[in-house]
Amino acid sequence: MTDKDFIVAIELGSSKVTGIAGQKKPDGSISVQALVKEDSSSFIRKGVVYNIDKTAQCLQNIIQKLEAQLKLHITQVFVSVGGQSIRSVRNSIVKELPEGTIVDQKMVAELMDANRALDYPDQKILDVAEQEYRVDQQLQIDPVGIPATRLEGNFLNILERKQFFTNLNKCFETAGIKVADMYLAPLVLASAVLTEAEKRSGCALVDIGADTTTVSIFSKNVLRHLAVIPLGSNNVTKDIASLQMEESDAEQMKLKYASAYTDANEIDPTLSYSIDPERQVESRKFVEIVEGRMEEIIENVRYQIPAEYYDKLLGGIIITGGGSNMKNMEKAFKIHTGIEKVRVAKFVTMAINSSNDFIKAHNGMMNTVLGLLAKGDVSCTGRPINQNGSLFDNAEEDDDIPTRGPRQPHETAPGVILTADEEERAAQEARRRREEEERRRREEEERQEEEERQRLEEERRKKRENSLWGKLKKKLGTLTDDLTKEE
Repeated sequence: MTDKDFIVAIELGSSKVTGIAGQKKPDGSISVQALVKEDSSSFIRKGVVYNIDKTAQCLQNIIQKLEAQLKLHITQVFVSVGGQSIRSVRNSIVKELPEGTIVDQKMVAELMDANRALDYPDQKILDVAEQEYRVDQQLQIDPVGIPATRLEGNFLNILERKQFFTNLNKCFETAGIKVADMYLAPLVLASAVLTEAEKRSGCALVDIGADTTTVSIFSKNVLRHLAVIPLGSNNVTKDIASLQMEESDAEQMKLKYASAYTDANEIDPTLSYSIDPERQVESRKFVEIVEGRMEEIIENVRYQIPAEYYDKLLGGIIITGGGSNMKNMEKAFKIHTGIEKVRVAKFVTMAINSSNDFIKAHNGMMNTVLGLLAKGDVSCTGRPINQNGSLFDNAEEDDDIPTRGPRQPHETAPGVILTADEEERAAQEARRRREEEERRRREEEERQEEEERQRLEEERRKKRENSLWGKLKKKLGTLTDDLTKEE
């Protein structure tokens, strides 16, 4: 990439839509050059788009502000996909093989395609996490090259409601913004904050957002379970607001006084917190409200850890997101889950260079969008913006915008979600391949039929020659030739 090539990423959250632009440096670090945030509470709820027009307008505002900071036109963006309807479902596909068969990559791809072809009512398969393959009676991560008579592929399908995914694509289409790639937000976050040792030894990644809490379970470097709990830090704010105060005041009290866990011996029964100059709330009552909701969230997280992995999370629990900033969060998780190894991921593992205060805060709120920025692999910027404000500036078209050829789902990297446009192109390419295979099959059948016809004709000819009448005709022909020669 050149000095004028930037990667642009957009995260659609329940409280904010965040746009970011940066460059990857030769030393592996990322330099952030532009950052924009817009309030999204009126059109995104629990990570899901509910108002397409307002979301599209917000996206246009984000792009315009980023362009103003970069002084370059933005041609495409990387987008993360999350929200309350995302969940994981396990599935297995079996293929019986002839004796002596050696598993090859084509067989594995056929299993993956068969799994992708499953139809879940009202649900769309966003991504598939490959689990182990059972080759005869043995489990293998990579079955290619192993002799087998039975191949079983085990998959974790990540689903989302079709309507929600359609709405998301429609927003970018309405805003006139090209999507370079879509990524599954929990996997983007995992790549940004988890260590290889944690994913290998087994861990639970808990992202506490404004309206949702996402739980991702990893073991042996593989995603084993994914669930989104429709509870977040905003629920704590609303509970505090039940003390008859504005939510803005409740949010400030939460930030100032809230603790995820408080020892009973540390509660001062005489202490009160000020709501306003005229009103106060007893500290004990405030603690009960906050802890009650946090205990509910943590209990739901514990419930989402599959039983077969609960005692094998050697990497422990990693908490991140804006909600992770509450005091004593680690202690609350240790007490309510019984898992001793708990840490809060305040920032990403990659090196980030930025003078922006939001990024320098290291409070877990920027981890997903920074992870998405790190995933970007093509330039998202085009020509410089005309500083003279020409009326024809917007009419120009950017040339040589990096684009990808049609990809089939099994050809994408883990966590990559095909956009609606890519899916259509992939479907067209799949149809073209099927038609080509069908044409070749017909040609092969016709060739075999012609060979069979010629073989049968040759057999009939030989049979006629070897028959009694055939031999007599041959002798008569020979005698006629001899007589003719004598004459």
